[in-house]
Amino acid sequence: MIVQYNHIIVNGTAHSKMFRVRLYTPEQVEALERVYTECPKPSSIRRQQLIRECPILSNIEPKQIKVWFQNRRCREKQRKEASRLQTVNRKLTAMNKLLMEENDRLQKQVSHLVYENGYMRQQITTATVATTDNSCESVVTSGQHHQQQNPTPQHPQRDANNPAGLLAVAEETLTEFLSKATGTAVEWVQMVGMKPGPDSIGIIAVSHNCSGVAARACGLVSLEPTKVAEILKDRPSWYRDCRSLNVLTVIPTGNGGTVELIYMQTYAPTTLASARDFWTLRYTTGLEDGSLVICERSLTPSTGGPAGPPSPGFVRAEMLPSGYLIRPCEGGGSMIHIVDHLDLDAWSVPEVLRPLYESPKILAQKMTIAALRHIRQIAQESSGEIAYNGGRQPAVLRTFSQRLSKGFNDAVNGFTDDGWSLLGSDGVEDVTIMINSSPDKLLGSSSIFSPIGGGILCAKASMLLQNVPPALLVRFLREHRSEWADCGVDAYSAASLRASPYAVPGLRASSGLFGGQVILPLAHTVEHEEFLEVIRLEGHGLNQDDILMSRDMFLLQLCSGVDDNSVGACAQLVFAPIDESFADDAPLLSSGFRVIPLDQKMDSPAATKTLDLASTLEVGRGVSTRSASDSASNAYNLRSVLTIAFQFTFENHLRDNVAAMARQYVRSVVASVQRVAMAIAPSQLGTQLGVKHPPGSPEAQTLARWISRSYRSHSGVELFHGDTQAGDSLLKVLWQHSDAIMCCSLKSTPVFTFANQAGLDMLETTLVALQDITLEKILDDAGRKMLCSEFPKIMQQGFAYLPGGICVSSMGRPVSYEQAVAWKVLNEEDTHHCLAFMFVNWSFV
Repeated sequence: MIVQYNHIIVNGTAHSKMFRVRLYTPEQVEALERVYTECPKPSSIRRQQLIRECPILSNIEPKQIKVWFQNRRCREKQRKEASRLQTVNRKLTAMNKLLMEENDRLQKQVSHLVYENGYMRQQITTATVATTDNSCESVVTSGQHHQQQNPTPQHPQRDANNPAGLLAVAEETLTEFLSKATGTAVEWVQMVGMKPGPDSIGIIAVSHNCSGVAARACGLVSLEPTKVAEILKDRPSWYRDCRSLNVLTVIPTGNGGTVELIYMQTYAPTTLASARDFWTLRYTTGLEDGSLVICERSLTPSTGGPAGPPSPGFVRAEMLPSGYLIRPCEGGGSMIHIVDHLDLDAWSVPEVLRPLYESPKILAQKMTIAALRHIRQIAQESSGEIAYNGGRQPAVLRTFSQRLSKGFNDAVNGFTDDGWSLLGSDGVEDVTIMINSSPDKLLGSSSIFSPIGGGILCAKASMLLQNVPPALLVRFLREHRSEWADCGVDAYSAASLRASPYAVPGLRASSGLFGGQVILPLAHTVEHEEFLEVIRLEGHGLNQDDILMSRDMFLLQLCSGVDDNSVGACAQLVFAPIDESFADDAPLLSSGFRVIPLDQKMDSPAATKTLDLASTLEVGRGVSTRSASDSASNAYNLRSVLTIAFQFTFENHLRDNVAAMARQYVRSVVASVQRVAMAIAPSQLGTQLGVKHPPGSPEAQTLARWISRSYRSHSGVELFHGDTQAGDSLLKVLWQHSDAIMCCSLKSTPVFTFANQAGLDMLETTLVALQDITLEKILDDAGRKMLCSEFPKIMQQGFAYLPGGICVSSMGRPVSYEQAVAWKVLNEEDTHHCLAFMFVNWSFV
């Protein structure tokens, strides 16, 4: 026991207060720590029970035990905060070092550009003098001098069987890669929206005016360099476009590294171009400062290495010196420099598709940033920072995502060595039908096929979309499946997981009905750029014969690229039917959509407005172009290419029927997507289909005036507090207002007819689907009761305040709001037009 005095000043007089501080024995501390591990904040009853159960604590008062637990929780909180601050400090230190190095590199690049600018000025002056002298000698001389400044290296032919020759190629690759990763060999331009910071993915840059396309990333991860190298070398695990990677030869080097000869095949992103393959040399070695380097380049006659044999169905692409520089950080973790530099032979594809192969932004999103994100994902999974639903390990869920993506890529490409063959068309070439009668290689098991024999049928198509952000389109397709999907086809796909498909959609009328879809989240990546989920399609049979139709159906779905700010990102929605068991080895027959932005070049002709790329690939001069800054500010491109692929199982005797169904179904989906794309295109808000009052239309302008005038008439105050004084139109102010404002019809079941941007965000919907949402669906029980009690007042007085509460978005998410205002909207004749609501200070719960 320790006695301590504390002096307190009261009315100028010093008083002494004595209190006791207890020192606990090691046995008592051990007993308390055991309880703290199980329950950090025990109740009063639990503390008294603890004293009774542990004799060594019997001489301690319950209040003192309470203080011990309070202090213990405080120490734990301080320890966690100190650990967090140390981690942030390490990140900031490493990021500061990275930024200083980047600054040095930029200074070198500026010096290099200044030198080149001076040299070009000198050449222009020399050429002007040469023209005046009617002599071309100086021009020829200047051209020769320029070639000497950027000589094209010519390497002697190396023997594939000679390790010394391959090591020489490896050392040259290492030097050229490092000059790109940390030097000025490539002019790098930082990607829009990629800001460096301790919690950002890193510093992302793309090439400018170089041969091929290149992207570079610098970032920090909390994994050791050897682990990072192991992950990056396993390219099929994170590069979704990688079909296969075979290491054909491994040659150890004297410095402890390895030289590998690699053959890699990649998928084509659409049905309209051939896949690419690479024959490369990969060199893994260590540097004197402890860094690890993995660099790689193609072996071609120009590099002096042995080029591999060609493969049917593939176009040989070239990988220029690329790779990974992995440097250890103080206190753990790694600093990574990634460079990807490819020449994808863009001239071998139709001109309208060349932006897919000439855009460094697309390369950065699909390959460079994907590698960095994958490493960060593994790091967070290893540290236990990520929680997953469904009781499955992160590696299992990641495998599901990879299998869905790979299955969709296999369907889009239809490689002959996988067993795919082309089926004859019906005379119109808009939809391609391919069949695979030996699907074991794709699915690993033929247990889903009947004993009489069957296979897989794939119907696919590609088309060009104008003025539609890929992220917006894929979000709509995900959230509003009923806008494009057919429940009979879904039922047929679900039946394929059972003993035998029950019928072919369209061969008999379906008497079952399907309700809405319920999205059950499973997992998402660190930055939410990709998420895995289970979709439950609710079925309602009308009679006992519709056993299948009355059962809920399930889809495993992968959605990615739905962030509007990801420049050059591919948006994708891929799904496959699963049964209720959802086994880890369940066969997945992937179908879905892929939308890739076409990075429009200023000097390239724009495509024609045709929406069918399969019927025509001719291009012509467009009527409008968009600057790079304008494109970046709007966060979408003028054009994008959409690829659709749907897979079905079939029995041999029903193959032709299934083919006819699939062809017709894809055509109907294409028509639905075209209708949706035209409706949600931001540049065509005045011509949307199916929207009662699209923004920009005269009707919307009139409605905005009615809403504002009615609010002022009923409440006596202005709705927008003078916002329109700056010269903005009333509709624009209404559309951009921070509170959710929406209108609904005056019917027995009020249906929403208009909402501003905040209202659409709150309801998680679009203007196209808004009219499918009823007021009753979004209000909870308390909200509906309050509205019913206030409705007579609204109709008589025209205005009412409703207390705050909870409502539900179209996606089922709860939304809280501080207050709601309801008022009657009157038209020019002062008759009832609709009912308006304003939800103030709303937010998702």
